Amino acid sequence: MAEDRLPPILRRMWGREPVPRRGPRPRLDLATITAAAIELADAEGLAGVSMNSVATKVGVAATALYRYIGSKDDLLVLMADAIAPEPPDPSGRPWRDYLALWTRLQRDLVLRHAWVLPITQFAPPLGPRRLLWLDRALAALDGTGLDEGEMINVASTLTGYALTDAAIAQAAGSGFPEMAEAGIEGAFDYGEVLVEVLDPATYPALSAAVRGGAFRGAEGWIHDEDFRFGLDLLLDGVEQLIARRASGGHVGGQ
Repeated sequence: MAEDRLPPILRRMWGREPVPRRGPRPRLDLATITAAAIELADAEGLAGVSMNSVATKVGVAATALYRYIGSKDDLLVLMADAIAPEPPDPSGRPWRDYLALWTRLQRDLVLRHAWVLPITQFAPPLGPRRLLWLDRALAALDGTGLDEGEMINVASTLTGYALTDAAIAQAAGSGFPEMAEAGIEGAFDYGEVLVEVLDPATYPALSAAVRGGAFRGAEGWIHDEDFRFGLDLLLDGVEQLIARRASGGHVGGQ
């Protein structure tokens, strides 16, 4: 059967494991373990999450935890899916309004749980909660004339934008730790550094932008208008693609 090829953690996430008919009832469940791990991550970051620390929090030995979860990597998969709330209902919303809200909520979710970014940045959704978000995005695009592959690409592009914007906002909000180690504090100093190091002869366009104040102030990287600018840029492209489909055009056509 196809389910036999699923990794054990996915069978558990999706409730596909057979329920044992004999023996004592388990003391724990995945929801309890995952909630404890999320609490630790919210308080201490991923560095504070280990099989030992989670086991201690739920009151069992680490060896007992391995009866439910095979590894820390499996635990991270569970955590990344568990923090996703119910997606908004696309019913009655124009596709553009819905996807704008859908993207913003994903960005805000990452900002609330900063630790999730390295887990989800390059991983496709596998759990029931995150896949429900993908389903709702496809439902919002139903009837636009895009095919299934194009709709999935739209959703993936918007998710990537939400994650990237959240990463930049997190870095700006924390003062760019890597830059702080070099004595550079925030986006304002970053712009000043670029003024000093860029040779206008080699970097004419970037030098002009920097000297014009493009990087003046960290607020330029974290304010909502910047997020909205990029989001509108992407949605404008989706709108043009839909219009081409309606006129019988193809990608790359006139």
